[in-house]
Amino acid sequence: MKTQAKVVVIGGGVVGASVLYHLTKLGCRDVVLLERSELTSGSTWHAAGGMHTINGDPNVAKLQQYTIELYQEIEQLSGQDITMHMTGGVMLAATEERFDWLKGVYAKGKYLGMDDLEIITPKRAHELLPLIDPSQFVGAMYDPIEGHVDPYGVTHAYAKSARKNGAEFYTHTKVESLSQDTDGTWNVITDKGAIKAEHIVNAAGLWAREVGRMVGLELPVLAMEHMYLLTEDMPEVAEANAKTGSEVIHAVDFDGEIYVRQERGGMLMGTYEKACVPWSERETPWEFGHQLLEPDIDRIAPSLEVGFRHFPAFERAGIKQIINGPFTFAPDGNPLVGPIKGMTNYWAACAVMAGFSQGGGVGLALANWIVNGDPDFDVWAMDVSRFGDYTNMAYTNARVRENYSRRFSIRYPNEELEAGRPLLTTSIYDRQKAAGAQFGAAYGLEVPLWYAPEGVKDEFSWRRSTDFEYIGAEARGVRDSVGLGDISGFAKYSVTGKAAHAWLDRMLACHVPAVGRMTLAP
Repeated sequence: MKTQAKVVVIGGGVVGASVLYHLTKLGCRDVVLLERSELTSGSTWHAAGGMHTINGDPNVAKLQQYTIELYQEIEQLSGQDITMHMTGGVMLAATEERFDWLKGVYAKGKYLGMDDLEIITPKRAHELLPLIDPSQFVGAMYDPIEGHVDPYGVTHAYAKSARKNGAEFYTHTKVESLSQDTDGTWNVITDKGAIKAEHIVNAAGLWAREVGRMVGLELPVLAMEHMYLLTEDMPEVAEANAKTGSEVIHAVDFDGEIYVRQERGGMLMGTYEKACVPWSERETPWEFGHQLLEPDIDRIAPSLEVGFRHFPAFERAGIKQIINGPFTFAPDGNPLVGPIKGMTNYWAACAVMAGFSQGGGVGLALANWIVNGDPDFDVWAMDVSRFGDYTNMAYTNARVRENYSRRFSIRYPNEELEAGRPLLTTSIYDRQKAAGAQFGAAYGLEVPLWYAPEGVKDEFSWRRSTDFEYIGAEARGVRDSVGLGDISGFAKYSVTGKAAHAWLDRMLACHVPAVGRMTLAP
């Protein structure tokens, strides 16, 4: 084993392997990946392997598109078959509200250049996916860039491609401790020896917390149990294959909280159930690797009931196996990527729950960041710095549970979710609340967004929510008279020195106000 490297990547799942490959692609070849068991151990090996371009954040959607386009490249370079099934897929809407949401997703996709997206009728959705009952839906969106891959194949394709480019990876090599010298050099102590490194990447997946704790860091991640079932062979699947000449396409049924795809001669159905359960809340056992968890079909029964109604053929199918395995999530469901504040060259690449849609993009962003000093595009939605020290274990647990249970729920504009709050408050929070303040959270701090009269409750919509009228009245009051704003949530900076005034006057898009005055300064 090498005793020195520029970068050591800890974790041999799909994300760690992607980071390793992208570092070599940028010319950084003195890189090592350490995996305590086998590649894919933890979450990667039992994943359903789904991939799609659609995401609520346009920048993350671009990274997902990049990930899918990358697969052909690593398959050719490595010679490793990744078993790509590019079937296309439909997103199904059973309500008008959901259909409105799909139209918004469609518009964002068109803006991003996803020209093949289509808004379709239930009848057309049934032609593409004969297993659905079209009477249960009001509309759908078709995306030809959707499918699934083999988790083993993709992970090994990344690793083999990286090795061809000069990287090394060591399996059955457990990282036991990390320390840093005064010159910034990292000491990576393993059960096979020590490696000195300039950079450390925490891509440890289920063990991201443990690798973080080696340097006194508590990352806001939590593993959740996730189940999907595999059916016996279904005659309806064989009939659909014969009729279309191809595999059954993917589908997401948001109102049923399920996703489906073909698996051999049967189907796979997964669910993000409301009655979700965390796994190993405080620490992940080091001996865990290629094990599965005990399934609990009663927990997903409500989703399955809706699924059987929307996909009648499933009700007649035999269940061959129920897979229950843990995946890690951040409080908002997006990855945690980037440099850790206050530490030199310690990087995060974890909580990537959609590794086969996002793994390539995460690897690209982090490799750019390490090698070039910048990720090269807007990655705020997955920047680890979006969470601060306020994310204690109780907060993370509450937010992850909420996010998982709402995975397929609509998030309306201006809707503030409640789990884990209030966490941080100002000294006048109670007085504001008594006055009708409706709060949002800014970096953990409760900040008033608007004031509701007694008896008025915010009801959200794709159009004008309840708050519109009252916020308008507040704005007119400030414009025509006077108002008082709480800016406790704003960051405060102190600029001192003889040239402070001149420097600020040059840096800001406005002039520095006179003494005793203030202004909004973009």
